[in-house]
Amino acid sequence: MTLLISPPRRGRRHDPDLPDAETDHGAAEVTILDEERDHREQDPADRLRQDAAAVRLHVSWPGLRRTLSAEQKDEAASPFDAESGSLSASKKLLDTKHPALRAAAKVRHAAVSHWKSASLPYPENGVRLLPRNDLPAFERRMTELQEELADAAAEVDRCRDELVSQARRRLGDLFDPADYPPSLAPLFGLSWDLPAVEPPEFLRRLSPRLYQQECDRVRQRFEQAVELAEQAFAQELAQLVEHLRERLTGGEGGGPRVFRDSAVENLTEFFQRFRRLNVGGNEELDAVVAEAEGLMRGVDPVDLRASTGVGWLQQRVREGLAGVAEALDPLVADAPRRRVLRNPR
Repeated sequence: MTLLISPPRRGRRHDPDLPDAETDHGAAEVTILDEERDHREQDPADRLRQDAAAVRLHVSWPGLRRTLSAEQKDEAASPFDAESGSLSASKKLLDTKHPALRAAAKVRHAAVSHWKSASLPYPENGVRLLPRNDLPAFERRMTELQEELADAAAEVDRCRDELVSQARRRLGDLFDPADYPPSLAPLFGLSWDLPAVEPPEFLRRLSPRLYQQECDRVRQRFEQAVELAEQAFAQELAQLVEHLRERLTGGEGGGPRVFRDSAVENLTEFFQRFRRLNVGGNEELDAVVAEAEGLMRGVDPVDLRASTGVGWLQQRVREGLAGVAEALDPLVADAPRRRVLRNPR
């Protein structure tokens, strides 16, 4: 498809030196199909570098354990006639099974899970790569979770006296009121930022040589990011396939295993995420995922769970999954041989 962008025809004086707006050679041509083809033919690392933004997640959480003092360690070691320096001991400040803390932990888990599922790994601790087009949706979802965590933290604060009373009973002589601030809510927090991973522009003017070195380093990191993404996808698919195969195989003594819809639904979610995030750097992986998706297309968990009437479906899926697992083996086995790039010291 070609877009012809021409100057307006009305209200313009004719200038013989200007090209005719009604002729092809006088229009600016933007061939979208050519642009899409060029983008697809880019090196995967370059494509990822162009399309993704780095995202870092920050979670603040109260310290739930505290190391025992030297005197307390001496007392703990005494019954065993041991040296306190040989012990590692801590006390649990809060009951993590309390409903208020569990509700807050559920929000934290949802935030971390969403950050990971929406993005690809990057060879820098705490940083992942998110498609730039997905940034608005990511911001909306994380803002919702941020508000949910604030509400959960407020509930923890309302239960502070109860939590401290429980700790006093549990810890006995190890209890120290100084371990518990007047308010617990400020200890919880959720935020995110977009760290720069490209070389700073001022470096180009300051030292072209250093700038080129940084460009090379960043390119190496994105090349490794592509490898990390491939490995993550291959390993996740292998785990999902193995889990479903186990559900379709008789348990100990030949009895049926518990089969839940999630065994199939998780695969469906994987295929959707793979289509959205895959950078197309591994044709073998693309082919295996396509084979697995074709095998599971239209498969209803209810039919797989049934013990009569659709045994042929269970057999077909089992055999197909065995083939997928076999094709995945060399892709997953490559993981230990991947080269890890580290920051220069």
